Order: sequence, then C-alpha cells, then structure tokens
Amino acid sequence: MDPDSAWTIIEEQRRSLADLLEGLSETQWETPSLCAGWRVRDVAGHVALAPQLTSLSRAAVELVRARGDYDRMVHDVSVRHARRPGADLVAELRDHAASRDLVVLTDHRNILFDILVHGQDIALPLGLERPVPVGAARASLDRVWDMGWPFRARRRLRGLRLAATDTAWSRGEGPLVEGPAWALLMLLTGRTAALDRLGGPGTRALTERVR
Repeated sequence: MDPDSAWTIIEEQRRSLADLLEGLSETQWETPSLCAGWRVRDVAGHVALAPQLTSLSRAAVELVRARGDYDRMVHDVSVRHARRPGADLVAELRDHAASRDLVVLTDHRNILFDILVHGQDIALPLGLERPVPVGAARASLDRVWDMGWPFRARRRLRGLRLAATDTAWSRGEGPLVEGPAWALLMLLTGRTAALDRLGGPGTRALTERVR
C-alpha cells in the first residue's frame, strides 16, 4: 500500500474511533482492553497521543524515565495521557486525525497497523463490531510478518500455514489456519480474542500453542 493510501485510511480510522469513543459510558471507558494492563481509556490515550509524540528529545527523556525499557515508556506515557477527560481524548483524535507526523522511530506502515489493532483492542472487549478495511489489513499483515520485534510472528507461528479468506494473503507452511485478514492480524500481534473467527485443521494446534 502506498503512503498516501495508508495515511488516508489512518485518518478515517482515527475519526471513526473518535466516534466510537464518544458514545461510551464511563464504565466502558474503564473496561480492560485486549492490551494486558491497559483499560480502554489507556489505549485511547495512546492512540490520541501518537501524532503528537514526534520529538526525539521528548522521547529520549521518556525513555530515560522508563529506565531504558521501551515497552514501559509507551505504557507510562499513554497512561499519563489517558488521565484527561474522555471528551478531550476524543477531541484530540479528531484534531490530529489528518496529521502525518511520525512517532519517533516508526513510519506510516507501523501507524497503520497500530490504529487497526488498537481499534479492535477497544471494540472487542466492549462487544462492538469495528470493520477493518481489507486492503489495509492485508498491508498490515505483510508488515507485521516481516518486522520481527516486538511480535516475532514468524517465529511464534512456525509450523502453521496462515491464509486470509477475504483477500489474497498467505504465509507459512503446515496445517492451515484461515480467517478474515483482520482476525489474522490480531493473531500476528499476539492477541487471542479473535481465535473464534479462525478455522482450518491447524486451529487445534494453534489453540494449544497460545494458551
């Protein structure tokens, strides 16, 4: 997917996520998300903050504050940002929806899969359907499969053949695990909440592996 197409989808996803969040109750804002230790509010804070976290100097300060632990840094800055009212987070998502500013050490491909996956991290625990553009999901599958750290999908899912049922995408060798591209994307990024959307002879081995 070319950069302009990716940024267009990122903007659409930010705006649609703002619409979803705007309708949540306070209880829903505090619901645990699919990200371990993160509430819906924290994931929203992370997504709202991303277009603004572009300063290398700020990132360096935050990394030192987190004692060099990148995952801890991302968690801490997101949770702090999420302390503001939900209405402010919604407004930020809309205000920065069209921003093409890049988070430090990333590119548009990472921003694309990040907004797709985090949208489901919020929607699925709340029992809400959130459609994912198939082309964007396919491009994100390519990116996550090839990138290694932090998901290491190729290594974790070795011995299985993964195939999308709604677009031309497949990887790996072995018993087949198939399903919609968005559900495979959740699997590649370490989420198990969409396993019930996957089928094929390899699902039994997959389920035993990810327990």
